[in-house]
Amino acid sequence: MIKENVLNALNYQLNAELYSAYLYLSMEAYFESIEMAGFGNWMRVQAQEEMTHAMKFYDYIVQRGERVVLSSIEEPPSEWESPQAAFEHVYKHEQKVTGLINALVDLAISESDHATNNFLQWFVAEQVEEEESANAVLQKIKLTGESASSLFMLDNELGQRVFTPPAGEKG
Repeated sequence: MIKENVLNALNYQLNAELYSAYLYLSMEAYFESIEMAGFGNWMRVQAQEEMTHAMKFYDYIVQRGERVVLSSIEEPPSEWESPQAAFEHVYKHEQKVTGLINALVDLAISESDHATNNFLQWFVAEQVEEEESANAVLQKIKLTGESASSLFMLDNELGQRVFTPPAGEKG
């Protein structure tokens, strides 16, 4: 049994992961609209990852014999000034998610909920990767400056990203 405040926080995080997927789908649509399919592909893969994260929370709540409660998903932005502005948003968003995960860990520890703390450790490590991945693309965009040919090459590179479900997960 999970204490009510921990359960509420887990359901909140489930919703936050769904919002992240929604945000990245919106970014994919933005990139598709400006003919940057590679950037759009990167965002689609990111959205798939976020849906996997959401389902990990969903499955954990059910596994613990508790009730998943879904709430409204906020409408994400749909326009950005540039690819750089979009990836600055991605990087800041991932930093925010890291803060949410850390707060959940703190709550699990304060409630002596060792099972939830253990479950959350996967997300702690995942957020390091998420921030690193977003920042890597952001730094490459900054390196391109105003070079259309460099941005074209980066778009091609990002088009190669493929979704790989975590080990033991369904895709």
